[in-house]
Order: sequence, then C-alpha cells, then structure tokens
Amino acid sequence: MRIVKLTPRIEKWLHARRARQDGKAQSVATEIVADVRKRGDAALFAWTKKLDHFDPARVGVWISRKEIRSAERHVSPTFLNAIRRAARNVRGVSEKQLPRPWSFESEPGVRISQRVSPIESIGCYIPGGHFSLVSTLIMTAVPAQVAGVSRIVAVCPGPNPELLAAAELLGIEEIAHIGGAQAIAALAYGTRSIPRVEKIFGPGNKYVTAAKQLVSGDCAIDLPAGPTEAIVLAAEGNARWIAADLLAQAEHAKDAASFFVTTSRSLAREVQREIGWQLGELPFGMARVSIEHAGAILVADSLDQACEFVDRFAPEHLSLPENAEKLLKKIKSAGTVFIGPWGAQPLGDYATGSNHVLPTGGWARKRGGLSAADFVKCISVQTISRKGFLHLADTVETLAESEGLMAHRTAVRVRR
Repeated sequence: MRIVKLTPRIEKWLHARRARQDGKAQSVATEIVADVRKRGDAALFAWTKKLDHFDPARVGVWISRKEIRSAERHVSPTFLNAIRRAARNVRGVSEKQLPRPWSFESEPGVRISQRVSPIESIGCYIPGGHFSLVSTLIMTAVPAQVAGVSRIVAVCPGPNPELLAAAELLGIEEIAHIGGAQAIAALAYGTRSIPRVEKIFGPGNKYVTAAKQLVSGDCAIDLPAGPTEAIVLAAEGNARWIAADLLAQAEHAKDAASFFVTTSRSLAREVQREIGWQLGELPFGMARVSIEHAGAILVADSLDQACEFVDRFAPEHLSLPENAEKLLKKIKSAGTVFIGPWGAQPLGDYATGSNHVLPTGGWARKRGGLSAADFVKCISVQTISRKGFLHLADTVETLAESEGLMAHRTAVRVRR
C-alpha cells in the first residue's frame, strides 16, 4: 500500500478516479437495462448465461421451497445461532428507526396526522460471487419485516446453502437465482418470470449500482451502495488493528477503496508494514488487488486538513480509533462511524444492529445509511372542519392571488 502526501492535486485525482469508474459502469449497465426492459426474460436469461455462467432457461429462475427448507441440514448450529443473534440486533435497531403515526392540531379545527404504511413489495439484491453475502439478506429483509412489507423478494447470482438456510430462518420464501444489472432491470420493470417490485434495496458492484440509478425514475431505490469505501483517520493508535480494518473492507472487491489518513509518517510506515505482513497470511484474493490499486495511505499536514478531506470524500465507513470525540465534531458526512479502538468495522458489517447498506460514491453528503424508515411511506392526512376552514380562508385566498392561481382562490371562496 503506497504512502502519499495528501495534497489538493491528490484529492482531486481521487475524486476524478471515482467519477471515471462510475462512468464506465454506467455505459455497460445502460445496455443491459435497456435490453431487459425491451425483451424481458429473453434478455434476462441471455445476460445471466453470459455473465454468470448460469442458464435460467434450462434450470429455472426461482429456488424451490424444498431446496430452501432443506438448506439448514447443510449448515452448522453455530451458523444458525449467529444469524439469529445478528437478526435480533438489526430488528431491535430497526424498531427504533421506524417512523411513528402522530396527530397535531395546527389551527383550531385543522388536524394534520401521519399514517405510516409499508411499501407493498420490495426486492433485496444480495451480492454473490465466491460467497453469498448472507449478512445483506439480514440487513435488507429484517427492516422490511419490521416495517410490515408484505412481499419480500431476494435475488442473488450465486445463492449458497448458507443464504438459503438464513432465508428459511428469516421466513423469506422467494429467492431468484439471478444477479447483476439484469436482475435490477427485471425487478424494476418485471418480466414473465420476475414480477416487478415497488422498491429495490441492497448493495452491489459498480454495475449493479449504476443499474439501480438508471431504473430509479421508474422504480424506487434505497441509495447508491456500490463498491466498498473505508477510511481510518488517526494520528496515533494500534497499527495492527488499523491495517486489519483496511484489509477487511478491501477484500470485498478489486475496486474497494481503503484509505488510512494520518498526520504521522511513522504510524503510516507501521501500518504499511502491517498490511504487507497481514496480506502474507491471507489467501491471495481481492484484498491484495484492491489495496495495491484502489487504496492508499494519505499523510496530511494537520488534523484539520485530514478532517476536511474526509468530510469532502464522505466515505461509506469511517473509523476514529483515537481522539474520536474531538474528531467527530469536525466530520459531517459519512455512511457510518466507528468510535474507539475496539470498533472493528466487521462488527458493524454483521452484528451490531446498525445497517451495513450504506451510501458510497460521495452520497453520504446527501443521506445516511439504510433504515427501517426506507421501507415505509409516511402519508399526511388533513382533517378540516368548518371552523378550521374559516380560520384559514383569508390567508389562502391572499396567497393564491399572489401566485395568479384564481381557481385556487375560487375553490376556497365558493365555500364561504
């Protein structure tokens, strides 16, 4: 992992690289989404066969209920207990996040209330590859259940026994063996095999993220949650632990971006050495590729400069292992923040209860991570009596006239 001085030029280059990656993915995803929207199953099956080497036309799209029910036999009781514990914590946090109904009298005779209604149907995108991300099923399905969503569909390009066993445990019955941008298009527009959903949730690679943004005009999405980003910001601390957190996120994908931001050159060198040693203990994989090509150790002149960079970058994951209380006051944008040396980032990925579906690509400047509130609609209900009408009629007529909307004024005036 290279050590680089943090300068305006380096920061500009980092932002530009992120934008270039998004542009390339957008082009590929555009072709796939348009094809599935036009040709339905024919395109869905063709792209799945080409990209995932799986032929749904021959073996079917949906995992059978029998296969889901029997998956528990292929996993350990320890694994099932881990799923139960993680789901319990996510459920507890989701219950706190859920918006509540309320009622308020804004004027005498004018009552405004809020109804909270679940979205009717959602799709959960579960990244696959060598291993299915079982934790993502928990992070998307459990808040949906807390919100009361009636139809939860999961899609995964490579569902393994662990994912199916977790689905059985959580009560998820619809799992489709598809992934990539083609799965997003199928969920958004519907095909003969895949009924469309109202909203799509879950993280994915840059192509999945691009596809979600493309379909967002026709089907709601949660947020852009693309290739993983992680920053550890510290001027002091345990180099071994810092290196371990950076590698934990780096192993997600070859374009996962892990950065250590510090003012200490000596700590930078310690972390660099630790990363080299720990990579030697890991099987060769994505972590080595991404840490060398997408990550860096950035040495800032001051903590103020470091915090300003972090805030502009708005990372998905941010760790503040030391002096967290002071540093956190300077940070306004991050998907999630881990406080203190014991806040290993994988704890949040799996089991603290906080959601791991988080904004990437700078979207943390605009919104936070996934919550139970994303699975409901807050509907305002207005109850107006004659008394309330008379209280507001003059005000509304005056404002309608100022905007030249005479029919608005008339709708009030005819009731006097």
